[in-house]
Amino acid sequence: MDRFGKSAECFVLTRHELPSAMVFLVEKPYYRSQSMPVAMRNLYQFLLVFLVLSASFPVIGAVDLTDAVVVLPRQSSSRLSFFGEVLREEVLKRTGKGLNLQERASAPGRSAIVLAIRGEGDKLPAAYRPVIDATPILSSEGYSLQIDSKNRIVYIVGADERGVLYGIGRFLRKMHWGDGLLVVPESVAAASSPTYPIRGHQLGYRPKTNSYDAFSVAMFEQYIRELALFGSNSIEIVPPRTDDDFSSRHMQLPAIEMIGHQSRIADQFDMDVWMWYPNMGEDYAHPDSLEVELRERHEVFSSVPRLDHLFVPGGDPGELEPDELFWWLEESAKVLREYHPHAKVWVSPQVFRPTQAWFDRFFYHVNQEYEWLGGVVFGPWVKIPLPELRKLVNPGIPIRRYPDITHSLSSQYPIPEWDLALSMTLGRECINPRPEDQKAIHNALASYASGSLSYSEGTNDDVNKFVWTDQDWDPNTPVVETLRDYARFFFGPEWVEGVTQGLLLQEENLRGPLLTNMQVPVTLQVWQEMEKRVDAAQMGNFRFQMGLIRAYYDAYVQRKLALQVAAEHKARDYMRQALEEGELAGLSHALAVLEQSLTEELAAQWRTRCLELADALYASIGAQLTIDPHGAASGRGNFIDNLDAILNDAPWLMDNLRTIRDMGEGADWQRALHAVLNRTNPGPGGFYDNFGHPKSWKRVVFDKSWEEDPGSLYRPRVSFGVGLIGVEWVHEVKAVGFEGTSAPQAWMMQVNTLYDTPLKIRYDQLNPDLGYTLRVAYTGRFRSKMRLEVDGGLEIHDFIQTGHQPIYEFDLPKSAYSDGEITFRWTCGEGERGSQVAELWLMVKP
Repeated sequence: MDRFGKSAECFVLTRHELPSAMVFLVEKPYYRSQSMPVAMRNLYQFLLVFLVLSASFPVIGAVDLTDAVVVLPRQSSSRLSFFGEVLREEVLKRTGKGLNLQERASAPGRSAIVLAIRGEGDKLPAAYRPVIDATPILSSEGYSLQIDSKNRIVYIVGADERGVLYGIGRFLRKMHWGDGLLVVPESVAAASSPTYPIRGHQLGYRPKTNSYDAFSVAMFEQYIRELALFGSNSIEIVPPRTDDDFSSRHMQLPAIEMIGHQSRIADQFDMDVWMWYPNMGEDYAHPDSLEVELRERHEVFSSVPRLDHLFVPGGDPGELEPDELFWWLEESAKVLREYHPHAKVWVSPQVFRPTQAWFDRFFYHVNQEYEWLGGVVFGPWVKIPLPELRKLVNPGIPIRRYPDITHSLSSQYPIPEWDLALSMTLGRECINPRPEDQKAIHNALASYASGSLSYSEGTNDDVNKFVWTDQDWDPNTPVVETLRDYARFFFGPEWVEGVTQGLLLQEENLRGPLLTNMQVPVTLQVWQEMEKRVDAAQMGNFRFQMGLIRAYYDAYVQRKLALQVAAEHKARDYMRQALEEGELAGLSHALAVLEQSLTEELAAQWRTRCLELADALYASIGAQLTIDPHGAASGRGNFIDNLDAILNDAPWLMDNLRTIRDMGEGADWQRALHAVLNRTNPGPGGFYDNFGHPKSWKRVVFDKSWEEDPGSLYRPRVSFGVGLIGVEWVHEVKAVGFEGTSAPQAWMMQVNTLYDTPLKIRYDQLNPDLGYTLRVAYTGRFRSKMRLEVDGGLEIHDFIQTGHQPIYEFDLPKSAYSDGEITFRWTCGEGERGSQVAELWLMVKP
């Protein structure tokens, strides 16, 4: 069996895919090693072609290339010959037919695929020259794919060698294939050139990634090849020393050797090689420390055969002030150019706690346009929005986007209206196809940059990579077209619509309240139906495994959430009953219900299937979805470890119930129980909002839409994590508060703005004649110093260091709501990460 979901020996169609009258033809499969009667073979081949064509497009308008040869120009360069071999190999994997490569014309009546560079028609047989010579002018890296249906000839003509490769990629993505069958629709014909010159993805061979560190050289070759065939012209590698461990148990080669292979492979495909190289040294001034840093760069730069661009983040990691940073970049550039004379250095205005003074010096240096400077990079945790960055940088200096397509939690581009249960379980680096979101994110800011090279930590973002590459090539490409190409190329023509719609459904699973999301069970049914049809080879396809595991996982989490929410409601009923009847013993019933909900077996077969698929992904691609046994980094790709996460308020309720029960009959346990049951009650005439829930967002003031600002540098976003345990960075969302004690779920979500963008929340329908007390919950991982004012600049409180306690109360002056309306405005100090508010009560004073 091969990885494309078919037997390497027999024809692809199976009984359930054929009309009943034709079943006899495949009831007993014929193998190429068997002696099939010629007439039967010819009839079978005709029916196979007919069925594949009729399932996908009309027979008229498609060209049969089953007997094709690949015609190369005379004296082709080694690279163009290699591209011809790539075409041959990819067709062979899918059809079982090896296309011969030759320089002479195809025999009369035989089909051909002709590869050429525009303007070099004289290097091809005379019969092909008129078409080559008539090819319209193409931009750099562009291609023309033309089809002569009468003579069954496909012409792939590139503006340059890269253009030929990208034309081959279009052909492979669009062709319809089966065992012994290769046909191409005439509609595949096109002339196309890329919109943006930078198109690529980071493939960091380092331990914290969720799969790359387990890749072999052959796996990197195939993955880089696939990216190139979809239009990528760049990859980014990382040096052996980063903000990570030096090695992992998964690595098959030392990092210094593997990056050499990655560079060599990229060069085979004529892809630019970038290197993300953070400043990890603690001292760049002392001569001894400087010598160590320079020696390391000599070793790294000399180990890679190709390196076109060096990207050094301004910070995170690395904390140099701009003057020292740019001095060090120049020193690095000198070493770099000893081995790669034409390479350039790029830098990002990324710094952990930015100040205006830092930015002033940074842009002073950027705009000096040093000869060694390639451009500026816009990525995660760059405070300045891209449109403003474009204004600050001289027009001739290019900007490269570095989009975070890999993270869901603590990410550059959060999932809109993401449910808490999914953030707790899927976590930071789940398998995360977001095709529609990725197109919107790309197109919102594309015009301000020269393209993108994504931030990726593994194969979890596989779908997103291909969406970004397609959008960088042509931002008008519909997402559904990219997904159909993806499905056809990686799964096979018969899976196109199932996989395409299955991936779109998985994005829908992420949106809005999980409990009432009716798409989740539908998504599972769609993927289960495909699961029933696959053979062992398709089941071993890691991309099929990724789609399937998310379908089971989402459905399991939804079922578990429903059970645990119902149990919490039942427990609260027992708590109210105990309060009304004055029976402290009644709390035992509530505790028993909550405890049972945490251990009750449900949908066990779905949970088991998730574990099986996690093992399968580890076997097929080295994906690390658990810490044990797969060796994942904590808080990274190990979302399968979160199958047993608690999704209701049981931890907080149970801690309180035990405390109340232990108070005994003589204590005022009823007052304590009343406080627990009425924690969110603002009292008559009051207001309460939990800003982790969409219902409360009607009070949040937005100056821009999500479509305009998907990275929420101007607008608020939802963030996750309690942030009350003394650590700023939160990789997992858990109900943990002070000193390890439990916290209510409401503290695990906040509305927040980034950096010094004000957070504004507006209330109306207040009674100007009444007095109000503001109670507010300040939680979240930033733990910033925050200040609150209301309309007209009236201060409610000066800067408070949050993270020490969650709840604060303040009396509101009547002048703040004399018209019945009030707008709260939070800001944080310079260098802080942002403002965060979890809950808000407005309570009428007695």
